Amino acid sequence: MLLLGLTGSIATGKSTVSSLLSSPPYNLPVVDADKIARQVVEPGTAGYKAIVSHFGPSTPDLLLPATSENGGEAGPRSKGRFLNRPALGRRVFGEGGEKERKALNGIVHPAVRKEMYRQMIMAYLKGNWAVVLDVPLLFESGWEPLCGTIMVVAVRDPKVQIQRLRERDAHLTAEDAQNRVNAQWDVRDKAERCLRRGEGAGVVVWNDGDKDDLKREIDRVMSVVSRGHPQWWAWLLLLCPPLAAASGTWSYVRSWWIKRQWEQEKKLEKAKL
Repeated sequence: MLLLGLTGSIATGKSTVSSLLSSPPYNLPVVDADKIARQVVEPGTAGYKAIVSHFGPSTPDLLLPATSENGGEAGPRSKGRFLNRPALGRRVFGEGGEKERKALNGIVHPAVRKEMYRQMIMAYLKGNWAVVLDVPLLFESGWEPLCGTIMVVAVRDPKVQIQRLRERDAHLTAEDAQNRVNAQWDVRDKAERCLRRGEGAGVVVWNDGDKDDLKREIDRVMSVVSRGHPQWWAWLLLLCPPLAAASGTWSYVRSWWIKRQWEQEKKLEKAKL
């Protein structure tokens, strides 16, 4: 089974691509890291308690006001008030800086990984030829070597990204939007890194146009991906676990080596500056 890593940057259209891949004619199962990340910090979970403990003292508005509708402290069975995500976002993308982003990632990522592995195994056992790993921070969080193919959703014009972000999240100021974009790797660098993996192993969906343009772009890149990973190969791997293990090991080693080469080249470039 192909692990198709889907990533991009904020407001480049990754969620739209994920939705299209889960619909006809592709009908691919999607392991959505963002959705899982919300689940693992719902009131009462270990992740929720860790976030409240760490960020509560520095973020007075971390929790939404208590009401019976939002799961607040209205009764003995309440698990707590929901997180105020905009407030948490301002903390980790603004005044808190990189230190607070790392703290939040250290709480959320382990729980997310566990659930993602479970969903990946279920997709494999159902005989799917591919499963989409929808991971916004795929390169940053270490998922890259596990993916047989990586798909980056990118825009060529940075202004398009800022405009879409502010249209989606109306509460953001221009400065807030720029801070969130700057807090992530430049999506054009991600696209370059992806393409270094070679044809079929790294594809880029350019999303500067409208939805019809996007659909045509997805058709283009998926034709490349499906040629390199046909359905019969997925069934062969399912019926022959040793072959699946060997194929997965080779894919991991190859991806790890490409990742290592890329990082070394970037270090040399910085040293020359």
